[in-house]
Amino acid sequence: MDTTASVAPPYVVKPFKLLPFRALMLSASGVGDPASARAFARPYCEVPQRLQEWQRSGRLRVDESPAVYLHEYTAGGVTIRGLVGALDLARTSANCPDAQQAVFPHEGVHPDQVDELAERMHEMEINPAPILLVHRGPASVRQLIHDVLDTPLSLAFGDRASQMHRIWALRDPGLLDRLATGLADTHALIADGHHRYAGYLRLQHAHPHTPWDRGLAMLVDQSDTPLFLGPIHRFLAGRQIDDVVAACQARPDLDCHVTSRWEALESLGEHTLVLTDDKVWATLRLPATDTLAVTTLENDLLPMLGSSKQSVSFHHTAESALHQARSRPGVCLLMPVPAFDAVVSTAGAGVLLPEKATSFQPKPSLGVLMRPMTDA
Repeated sequence: MDTTASVAPPYVVKPFKLLPFRALMLSASGVGDPASARAFARPYCEVPQRLQEWQRSGRLRVDESPAVYLHEYTAGGVTIRGLVGALDLARTSANCPDAQQAVFPHEGVHPDQVDELAERMHEMEINPAPILLVHRGPASVRQLIHDVLDTPLSLAFGDRASQMHRIWALRDPGLLDRLATGLADTHALIADGHHRYAGYLRLQHAHPHTPWDRGLAMLVDQSDTPLFLGPIHRFLAGRQIDDVVAACQARPDLDCHVTSRWEALESLGEHTLVLTDDKVWATLRLPATDTLAVTTLENDLLPMLGSSKQSVSFHHTAESALHQARSRPGVCLLMPVPAFDAVVSTAGAGVLLPEKATSFQPKPSLGVLMRPMTDA
């Protein structure tokens, strides 16, 4: 992907607003159930009718009145809390050119995929899942959220994907005013949902002054219940480890040498990658700069190695990448964990990271909170 491509201009500007909406919720037995995906399958124009049928049969319900929701979910022992609301998309750099940016993408998107997602959402007449935003929230909002935790729950259940959910519906006008004031200056990084965010903006531009002026989003405070930020590893199919190591050693600005498996994995760090075919192990130390390792890899090293984009596969775990090396010729590039604040700083400077640069986990199960376009 061209990492200099803009994600979705014009961008959303401050004040950051999460507005109340009437949530559509799958029944507890349907959340996390792969069979629930049938409701959102092709043909997409039939999704509204399917959801109406599911509502009549009790498989989903619409909340009684609009709210901003505090959604806490626990997956694999990790607990995340986020505010879920309708993100105001109407104020953008196009109509407020002097306002500050509020939402920061950090990866590029494929325009064709954006078009397809926008068309799909328009036909379905629903935001089926929130995009995932993350920030370092102000102390006032963090305290407000902690106070809410001591109030009665609106909903609590375990789902079919072994996630536990607790939900509070926030409707008190005074509380919502405090929340709006506290969030107004938010700098929100897109953790997951770059293409859907771009699709939101396409739909808002095409249908202004309609419910498409908003898009469903969850905002997580990384200073309170942080998402795990991990790397996404690469596998270069068809390459020989000796050739890759030799090419790196020929560069005077790179420190590349063969070592043991244990020492290689111990060396993996901010500016150090690991190269291996699961037999030979090597470390590759990059120059210590402000540029993230994944950017140097994609923009400099892969072109130097002559690796086409078609020959590169992406893996969320090192074991998955190593499995490729055990089954066919190729070289694993094990990546360091990107620092959250470095990703935020890069995005804030208007620099997009390469495709598949980060992995924020865990994500909530599909169907807990959805937003129908009948929501005014």
